[in-house]
Amino acid sequence: MNTATQVGLIGYGLAGSVFHAPLLQHTPGLALHSIVSSQRDTLMRRFTDVHIHADVEPLLADPAVDAVVIATPNAQHAPLAIAALRAGKHVLVDKPFALSVAEAEAVIAAAREADRVVTVFQNRRFDADFLTLQRLIADGTLGGISECHSHFDRFRPQVRERWRESDVPGAGLWMDLGPHLLDQMLVLFGWPQAITADIVSQREGALSNDYFHAVLHYPRMRAIVHAGSLVSASAPRFAVHGTRGSYLKEGLDVQEEQLRAGVAPGAPGYGVDPVHGVVVRQDAEGRVSRSTVDSEVGDYRRLYAAFASAVRCEGEATVSAAQAMQVMRLLEAGVCSSADGRRVDF
Repeated sequence: MNTATQVGLIGYGLAGSVFHAPLLQHTPGLALHSIVSSQRDTLMRRFTDVHIHADVEPLLADPAVDAVVIATPNAQHAPLAIAALRAGKHVLVDKPFALSVAEAEAVIAAAREADRVVTVFQNRRFDADFLTLQRLIADGTLGGISECHSHFDRFRPQVRERWRESDVPGAGLWMDLGPHLLDQMLVLFGWPQAITADIVSQREGALSNDYFHAVLHYPRMRAIVHAGSLVSASAPRFAVHGTRGSYLKEGLDVQEEQLRAGVAPGAPGYGVDPVHGVVVRQDAEGRVSRSTVDSEVGDYRRLYAAFASAVRCEGEATVSAAQAMQVMRLLEAGVCSSADGRRVDF
């Protein structure tokens, strides 16, 4: 008897094909039951043991489907999540959770009414470098944190013809990378006192924002999240400074690159970051020492494993509804801060 949680995947673009389908297929306790995609004919040849639908209704009406993953363009996240919850399905939504706080509240209300799990795909909680930074902060290696700089820079000078870079609701870098970077800061440091954000379009012909720089204000600490599209020589992924030392980490987590290359989640070497970070210390005489830090192993399947446990009432999802709402509040406040040129206090 197959006791795996049967999951339907809505959307088979970049997120669905690179992240969700492989992770669903390689996480114990989950089974990819159905896919909804406009590529129905192609996918029917590729997936011989998966139900392929051209639209959402057959999936939502299928009693064999326990849960739904939504990997569509951002504007469809909230409407589809609400429809799936009302059909009695548990739901995992790719980030962003919704386009606004109001939409997010409606999704959470639908989950409460249906008594179903709803969560968001914050896979970068399981990046190797972030897990390593969590460990260093928790064990006191860096002391009291004064500054945390989180950069996710790219060099993509040409505006591409895709919805993420078009002039539609939910497009732009702030709604693409902002949810990840903000969520990581909330995990590390909790709710801030205020946010100051600068969100702009820098590239010639850009139809949506492709740069942001946001500061989360804490009583004595600042967390800075930054992403640009015209950065050939990127800053460290993390530069975190504390009373006992600094942590510097170059390069991005390897899992996205591995998944794009077809490496199966859990295969030998999956999630192993070859670029180690360093801890830099300075003594009272100004002498500087550097020591290499062993990185944790990243594994995005941990988020899906927690989702499976939550669906079975055996545990909690990685991202709670309250945490999903906090990210939405920061995203919305960041837009207001940038538009008005002011600090937004909470």
